[in-house]
Amino acid sequence: MSTSAALAELRSQLAALARPAPAMAKGHVELGIASLDAFLMGGLARAALHEICSQGTTDLPAATAFALAVAMRAAQERPVLWVRQDVLDGESGRPHPAGLAELGLDPDRFLLVTVPDAESVLRAAGEGTRCAPLGAVVMQPHAGENVITLTASRRLALATEASGVITLMVRTVRTGASAAQTRWLVSGKPSRPLEGNAPGYPAFMARLLRHRGGLGEREWHVEWDRERRSFRPMPEPSLVPRMKTEPDVPPLSHPMAALPADGPVAADSGAAARRAG
Repeated sequence: MSTSAALAELRSQLAALARPAPAMAKGHVELGIASLDAFLMGGLARAALHEICSQGTTDLPAATAFALAVAMRAAQERPVLWVRQDVLDGESGRPHPAGLAELGLDPDRFLLVTVPDAESVLRAAGEGTRCAPLGAVVMQPHAGENVITLTASRRLALATEASGVITLMVRTVRTGASAAQTRWLVSGKPSRPLEGNAPGYPAFMARLLRHRGGLGEREWHVEWDRERRSFRPMPEPSLVPRMKTEPDVPPLSHPMAALPADGPVAADSGAAARRAG
């Protein structure tokens, strides 16, 4: 499908959404961790643009999962528009409904739009930020195309401020100017195993790099609770119960005589062992 056809279909779907649904109330999106939400003065601003960055391609899936989790918390029961540049499918994998469901996210709630270039990502995301009945917009341009300038990001920020639709831009880390309210660096962490060695909760390192309200840089290690659809602090390693890999063996009730590791056992070693007991 061409870019113009994809945008035309997107406009049609957004127009259908706009008829029955009122705009979402502005405010903050709580992430579910009291200390984190308090530090952010209530959570992430809903009517704002936020950047979720990865250090490179390796951590891009983790940054994407983190952004989608935030989007689902923000959207509540509303649809989420997810705009991706198609070249990302070959670099970090194609969106998979079963994978979204494993994260506790409903694939039916996502409007996925795939476009060939970063400029089209910007145009499609702009359409979404002006649609107040949407719950959130997630946009993913490719790192190699830097069309999202300060001016372009300012237009996005103004549009989301007017509609109240939180917009999350997922990209590799950069140092250029941006009108985003916050900029985060996100990477994946090893999950801690659950009972029975069941797969653990998705774990992230989330570092606040920039906040337009003047908050300083700070880092959190968090887990995503699939059932509650909420973040929670990741326990310190010393507080994580050790998984048993071998059965406990009770200690001997009496000393045991040492026996040679090689060579034949002396004839009187049995008696020596009995005497030692």
